[in-house]
Amino acid sequence: MSDRKAVVLVSGGLDSATVLAMAREQGFACYTLAFDYGQRHRSELQASARLSKAMGALEHKVVNLDLNLIGGSALTDMAIDVPERDVDEIDDNIPVTYVPARNTVFLSIALGWAEVLEASDIFIGVNAVDYSGYPDCRPEYIAAFANMANLATKAGVEGQPLAIHTPLIELTKAQIIKQGMTLGVDYSQTVSCYQADAEGRACGRCDSCSLRRQGFIDAGFPDPTIYQ
Repeated sequence: MSDRKAVVLVSGGLDSATVLAMAREQGFACYTLAFDYGQRHRSELQASARLSKAMGALEHKVVNLDLNLIGGSALTDMAIDVPERDVDEIDDNIPVTYVPARNTVFLSIALGWAEVLEASDIFIGVNAVDYSGYPDCRPEYIAAFANMANLATKAGVEGQPLAIHTPLIELTKAQIIKQGMTLGVDYSQTVSCYQADAEGRACGRCDSCSLRRQGFIDAGFPDPTIYQ
């Protein structure tokens, strides 16, 4: 068993499953972290637990948050419709599926667990290429958070700096899928859809579904997604 511990954020989707496989391939003992934050696509939580177990995570935690209390996103406010667009209709504007401060909150909790575990590494599947315009998926944001983390923690102050790994940040969706296929990721077990049903079946129409479907086409692999 490796003594190199890493906290890996897992949503149950394609990207985070690939990141978990990458962390494992690099020899990390993986501790996975998911969030029940009031998202409408809750079947992803079952997917995150299923993938964590199948991919050898030593421990899987689900943290309960209620971001419905602040709303402001189609993912946490049922009064806001999820956009349904083809890939060529997705622009660079920040969409209504952006959840205010989500990655900042998630990374902060991951940071706390990493300190408790005495882990020096956090993995997160943010992507700045095939993404929907989220500001907290950019390299400059991750660099700023890592700097803050090492100023704000006992480990950082005592000379044990923490690293935030974003191995997908400059990859296209097709490149991510190719990497995952090489590492044996079973993408049929992942849930990426913003409005998946209780069984994890995808709508096939939201931005996430459109990007995922095009990724499999560009990668040259059959799409294993189960659609409604």
